[in-house]
Amino acid sequence: MSEPFHAVDVIITKRDRGELSDEQIDWVVDAYTRGVVAEEQMSSLTMAILLNGMNRREIERWTAAMISSGERMNFSGLSRPTADKHSTGGVGDKITLPLAPLVAACGVAVPQLSGRGLGHTGGTLDKLESIPGWRASLDNAQMMAQLEDVGAVICAAGPGLTPADKKLYALRDVTGTVEAIPLIASSIMSKKIAEGTGALVLDVKVGSGAFMKDVNRARELAETMVALGTDAGVTTVALLTNMQTPLGLTAGNALEVRESVEVLAGGGPEDVVELTLALAREMLTAAGRTDVDPAEALDDGRAMDVWRRMISAQGGDPDADLPWAKETHEVRAPADGVLTQLDAYKVGVAAWRLGAGRARKEHSVQAGAGVVMHAKPGAIVRCGDPLLTLHTDDPDLFERALEALDGAFFIAPEGSRPDLLPLVIDRIG
Repeated sequence: MSEPFHAVDVIITKRDRGELSDEQIDWVVDAYTRGVVAEEQMSSLTMAILLNGMNRREIERWTAAMISSGERMNFSGLSRPTADKHSTGGVGDKITLPLAPLVAACGVAVPQLSGRGLGHTGGTLDKLESIPGWRASLDNAQMMAQLEDVGAVICAAGPGLTPADKKLYALRDVTGTVEAIPLIASSIMSKKIAEGTGALVLDVKVGSGAFMKDVNRARELAETMVALGTDAGVTTVALLTNMQTPLGLTAGNALEVRESVEVLAGGGPEDVVELTLALAREMLTAAGRTDVDPAEALDDGRAMDVWRRMISAQGGDPDADLPWAKETHEVRAPADGVLTQLDAYKVGVAAWRLGAGRARKEHSVQAGAGVVMHAKPGAIVRCGDPLLTLHTDDPDLFERALEALDGAFFIAPEGSRPDLLPLVIDRIG
C-alpha cells in the first residue's frame, strides 16, 4: 500500500515554518508508530518543531493522533467521579503518595498512572516498589476493580495506552528535543486524556530542580496543557509550583515513602502537607466535590486507611519495615548563619548518583539510597550542624554525590532572609 505523504515533505513544511495539515499530522504520527517513518526522519521533524513551534490547532491534532495510536480507558461505570494529578517532576516530589488516598477518602476515585524516575527527578513507581511485595503492573480489569473498591490506584500505564508516545518519548530523550513545549504538552495530555479521567490537575514545577527553570516558559506549558484538556472535555486546571528547593526533607525512594506515611499520619514537613492539600482541593473541586475538606480526612485517619488498603490491594505490606541504605555520610554546616539556599537540582543529582535514580531506563535503583535534609532555607544553623545525610549501599558513590553538592547551599549572616518564591506561584484554568 502506498503512503499518502512523504516524510521528507512533512519535515520541510515544519523546517520552513509552515503549518502541518491535520492529514499530515495524523499520517506522520501513525506512520512513525508503524515504523514507516524512520527514527532519523522523526528526529528531524521533532527538532523542527522545537525550533519553529506549533499553533494550538496543530498541538491539539498531534495530541489526538497520539491518543488514536492506542486504546482509551473509560471510568464512567464507576460509582464515583474521577480526578487525576500530573506533576512535571521534581526533587523530593512524593506528593502523589499521600494525595491519591487523601482524595479517594473524600469520595473521588483517583486513577493515577505513574512513571519511573530518569535522571535527577524521582519516579513514583520506584518509590512505591521499595515497599515489600508492592507491584506496579495491573491490567485494566484489576485497575477498575481496585478503583471501585478502594478508590485509588497508583500503577504503570499498560502497553496499549498511547504507544506513539512511548516511542516518541524515547526518541526525544536522545535527540535533544525534550524541551519542545508542543511535544511535552501532547505527551502528557495524550496519556491523561486516553486514560479517561473526568478531571485533571497539573502540577507544573518551576525552578532549578524542575524541567522548566523559567516562570514564563512554565506558564506557557501550563496554558497549552489546560487548553488541550479543556478542548477534549476534561476539566483541567494547573498550579505553577516552586521547585527551587526540594520538597520536604527527603529525596530518594524508601526515604520518601516514610515521609509520605508521616504526612498521612498527620505530621510531615509543612511544604509537603501544604501542596498535598492545595492539589487535593483542586482535584475535589474539579470533580464537583466542594462539600468536603481534605484537611479533615488527613487529620482523622481516613486518608491513612485508604493508603493501607491501596498498598495491600497491590500486594504490598503497609506494616513492613522499609529498607535502609547500608552506608551514610553527613554534610555539615561550614559556618554559623541562616541557610538561604538549597538547590533542588544539585540535591537531585546527588540522590541520583547515590543510587536513588537511573541514567537509562533499563538501570535499576537502590531502594534505600538518597538524601535527608536537616534544614531548609530560612533555618538558623550552627557551624558543625548536620545539613544533609547521604544514604547509599555503595560507599564508593559518596565522592561523586559530594561533587554534585558543590555550591548547593549558601549560609548567610544571621538576620538575612532567603529570597524565596511562594510554594504555589500561580493558578491557571
